[in-house]
Amino acid sequence: MNKEELIAKIKNNTKVRYEMPDLKLIEPTEVEQLQEVFVKTCETVGAQVVVTSTEEPTDLAALVRILYPEAKEIASNLPEMQEIATRNPDTVDDASDLNGTDVAVVRGQLGVAENGCIWVPQTMKERAVCFISEYLVILLSREAIVSNMHQAYQNIRMTDYGYGCFISGPSKTADIAQALVMGAQAARGVTVVITD
Repeated sequence: MNKEELIAKIKNNTKVRYEMPDLKLIEPTEVEQLQEVFVKTCETVGAQVVVTSTEEPTDLAALVRILYPEAKEIASNLPEMQEIATRNPDTVDDASDLNGTDVAVVRGQLGVAENGCIWVPQTMKERAVCFISEYLVILLSREAIVSNMHQAYQNIRMTDYGYGCFISGPSKTADIAQALVMGAQAARGVTVVITD
């Protein structure tokens, strides 16, 4: 059965139909104090948040080393991480070469205050680095925080790879025995570093 046949079958067996709501009537949530709400929401969904100083520049590579002193394998293609990166997702032969990555460091394009999501566009050859690492560090500019998903979708910029995803804290599931398990499908921990 192809997609069109499946959709036709569903339509034919639908007893009550509802019209799509007029999306212009839905008022998106506007958030004041974007950074404070974003930080609180990120922490609520299980992420650790580090807000860097606006007064003086932060050595981000040194910060990652302080946050994860036991990490042996650090993957990143970001220029500011090259002194500590042991793997580069742009130069590995295959995504499986990133297996065993302790910490991956990527850059988020925008953060959403209402739900703590961060849009992470694929800016590296192997996007598996975002999901295969034990811990994920997302660098995010404080100027890139928006109130809601409506604004987020208006501001997404795709990269040449044509892929990106929203990440909200560490991987989690409560499918088994309705017990919350962190790190079930991807990173066990996420640290968001808010920078200038």
